[in-house]
Amino acid sequence: MAKPTASLFQTLKRYIKKPWEITGPCADPEYRSALPKATEYRLACPATSPLKAIVPTSDPETVFDIKYYTRDQRRNRPPIRRTVLRKADVEKMMKEKTFDINDFPRVYLTAKVEEDYNAVGGGYQK
Repeated sequence: MAKPTASLFQTLKRYIKKPWEITGPCADPEYRSALPKATEYRLACPATSPLKAIVPTSDPETVFDIKYYTRDQRRNRPPIRRTVLRKADVEKMMKEKTFDINDFPRVYLTAKVEEDYNAVGGGYQK
């Protein structure tokens, strides 16, 4: 009894469609569902690699280096130098006269600027 019922059910399943399969993108004969089947999903464990890596063997001087860190200029900086000041060093610095008035540049305007109020046209030539 189960065998004829299953056969009838499979025949009806072929002709009766779900409402979203009648029209729309699912009705196209070339449509393929984006969801993989249980037998298609993750055939191998992610930790296992199916192929062995092929490492090219060549002369190291002739191989172009595409690594970023060798060209990164931030890694080529000289090391930061830190100075530890002791109390004697600070006292010595405080006793030294560090600035003189002549060390600073002179003030730009030292004389009064006199304007010519008789300039015709604001001083521009025509």
